[in-house]
Amino acid sequence: MITVFVVFLILVALGMPVAFAIGVSGFLYYLTEPTSDLTLAAQLTVTQTQNFAILAIPLFVLAGNFLNETGMTRRLLDLSSTLTGHLRAGLGHVNVVTAFTMGGVTSSAIGDATMFGRVLGPGMTARGYAPGFAAGLIGTSAIITTLVPPGTGLILYGTLGEVSIGRLFAAGVVPGILLALLLMAAVGVTAHRNDYPRERHRMARPREIGSAAGRSAWALLFPVILILGLRFGYFTPSEAGAFAVAYAVLVGVLFYRELSWQRLGRALGDTAVDVGMIMFLIAISGTWTRGLTWDRVPQRLMDGLLGITENPTLLMLVLVVALLVIGMFMDSTVLILLLTTMLVPVAERVGIDPVHFGIVMVLTLTLGLLTPPVGVVMLIACAMFDTTVPAYLRQSGYLFGAIALLLVGVVLVPELSLWLPDLVFGATEATP
Repeated sequence: MITVFVVFLILVALGMPVAFAIGVSGFLYYLTEPTSDLTLAAQLTVTQTQNFAILAIPLFVLAGNFLNETGMTRRLLDLSSTLTGHLRAGLGHVNVVTAFTMGGVTSSAIGDATMFGRVLGPGMTARGYAPGFAAGLIGTSAIITTLVPPGTGLILYGTLGEVSIGRLFAAGVVPGILLALLLMAAVGVTAHRNDYPRERHRMARPREIGSAAGRSAWALLFPVILILGLRFGYFTPSEAGAFAVAYAVLVGVLFYRELSWQRLGRALGDTAVDVGMIMFLIAISGTWTRGLTWDRVPQRLMDGLLGITENPTLLMLVLVVALLVIGMFMDSTVLILLLTTMLVPVAERVGIDPVHFGIVMVLTLTLGLLTPPVGVVMLIACAMFDTTVPAYLRQSGYLFGAIALLLVGVVLVPELSLWLPDLVFGATEATP
């Protein structure tokens, strides 16, 4: 497998798309391993998708695209502006709050960054926001999406690691709220230092807030219904995806009345593209499965890490640093697919709750979207605001500090991610 991994890195360095690099290097293993049959690689590629729990991914993606076409984005932006428009750099606060409320709708950090860059970017430029700060704000806010249910990364981790997806959804809520608050504090400090303007000079009246919240109620209820439905056994994660699609259609047709045939077709087209990319990655990653198991890579990794330390907190910090470095060079979805089955047993061996570890792992890997050299969200945001990566890093210092503070807090204080799932689903015994 070392040769396979080296070939994979070379192909990525030469510019080959990551999915194809995984496939080519994976098939190479079966060509060079005398005990393997090449037909096994094809079989593993197909069987990788034969997992009922993975059905939740395309269903949630479809539901999110339907909800985006119902005018829900506009209503959530109005609510966020009503709540935070009176603050300095109000448009920045609107971005953060809307990213939190939209997380349950889009489930994609890249999608959020692209959407908010188009919707809010021109306003930020017109108000004199530094291009690097505006790009950093769009990017860091999009990370909230990974924590708010139903995040795709959490579904993948739960499916591959055999961890309760319902508990993972609940575990992301408190860190998501904390990240939104920390980013708002960072926006406030930056706005004060640069004298950015307010959107309006008074707080909204209770009647205005109630009216805006009422218009956004169906979007705000979406993640709550999902968690409660999973908690009380009304549906499995895959059935929750089907419910989400039905919910989106009913809201769009009966309540908002904006889901036209044209918008329906556009949502289906966007879903086909999104799901095709995700499922291709899932399928092609199957070529690595047998090689990793046959060469005992998970066991070797476990022995190596436990040789460093068996202290849960120290081991978690070691893994966070390693994942941050790896995430700088590879897509987070790919890394979740490749690393989950290797790292979950290590975490359980030293007594780390797999739900807690899942939140830390998904959040850490997603941060790679914001960091050079190949952070996709970073590149998108910098291109939108025509700024350089050094300016982006320099002018967004407080924002990155807020994310670092949250990550350290979630690692050192497991209750931040475990309190809500224990409250909703009941406490679980620690892993021995």
